[in-house]
Amino acid sequence: MSTSGIVASFFKYASIPVAVVVVLYAALLGLLTTSNVQSHVVYLHAIQMTWFKDLNVPETFGFLRNQVTPFSIRTSDGESLYAWHILPVELYRKHEMSLVAEPIGFVSDITSRLAFTLLRDDPQARLIVHMHGAGGTVGSGYRVPNYRALSAGQPGKIHVLTFDYRGFGRSTGSPSESGLVLDALAVVDWAMKVAGIPPSRILIFGQSMGTAVSTAVSTHHALQSPSVVFAGTVLIAPFVDTATLVSTYRIAGTIPLLSPLARFPLLFKYLQSFIRDKWSNKDHIAQYVRANEANEEAYRLTIIHAEDDYDIPWHHTQLVFWHAVNASVPAGISYAELERKKLDSMVDLGAAGSVMEWRTDHGLIREEILKTGLHDVVMGYPVVTMAVMRSFEAADPSFTC
Repeated sequence: MSTSGIVASFFKYASIPVAVVVVLYAALLGLLTTSNVQSHVVYLHAIQMTWFKDLNVPETFGFLRNQVTPFSIRTSDGESLYAWHILPVELYRKHEMSLVAEPIGFVSDITSRLAFTLLRDDPQARLIVHMHGAGGTVGSGYRVPNYRALSAGQPGKIHVLTFDYRGFGRSTGSPSESGLVLDALAVVDWAMKVAGIPPSRILIFGQSMGTAVSTAVSTHHALQSPSVVFAGTVLIAPFVDTATLVSTYRIAGTIPLLSPLARFPLLFKYLQSFIRDKWSNKDHIAQYVRANEANEEAYRLTIIHAEDDYDIPWHHTQLVFWHAVNASVPAGISYAELERKKLDSMVDLGAAGSVMEWRTDHGLIREEILKTGLHDVVMGYPVVTMAVMRSFEAADPSFTC
């Protein structure tokens, strides 16, 4: 066979797998326009990652006996949310014998348990309402180390309340943007009305997809009359909105979702029109800042991202930070102008990353960019502990004493 014949044969057979990949990718895009498939891709709620462990036995995740109380919270539309109330370890130590004597497992009435009493009756207790990312349950992956990092600054005072959204784990229902916001509102409502914790002693924490839920909830309360402002809102690895996210998102950090189509603007925009749940983080954050500035309410917003996050690129945080800062300036500020100000005001921490703070008469917006931490590992880092303590101390300077 001649050289030209060999080359022709090569391209002939090489084109077959390429065609198969193109067809499969086109089929995937078609499926993604349907609400059911889109829901599973966005929320990944069918991926439990805790199949071989019983969430009702938190001890199998490394907790002390009855350090965690599994219970449920009812939403305004009738769904049942599975939740964990996690005691800080020093508080647990002081009451260890009494806690160990209680039966383990899910409780139908959490108000009957000692852990709840320790939260409700301590005027110095702080509560972090934790909103996790897509996929898994309250016990999955790096979430357990995250809970420890959240309370590490004051292990005798900082409780954690985490929950699974509707359709996740043992919670009922199916996920949607409006549904997840209702879920978070129900959990915050439980914290304030059932546990009796005032907003000044509550911190809203979100990671990945949970950042969008967190900003929606913080904004909802800031827009109330009278407004409700929490001790702080801490966001780890946020994204601008769903449309921007899918244009950059890589499954498992490697497989691009829609980014290959970004070079075809018309097609890309057409496919974006099928996105059901918009999750506009940037708009919620802007509303949150504007509301607090208008109401002259003290607020604190911390945004943290690692440069080696391959799931959600860290430039999302740069954009989210700009939208927050822009909302705090009556005349606005361009992205380029903010970047110029960073050259003068940003603190370079070397291998630890960088910090930029934007202060107004009423609030503080803090951007922390880490060199390392990936998408999930960062949740167990001391930087998270510090963000929590800064927020609580700003709300009440006596708290760290």
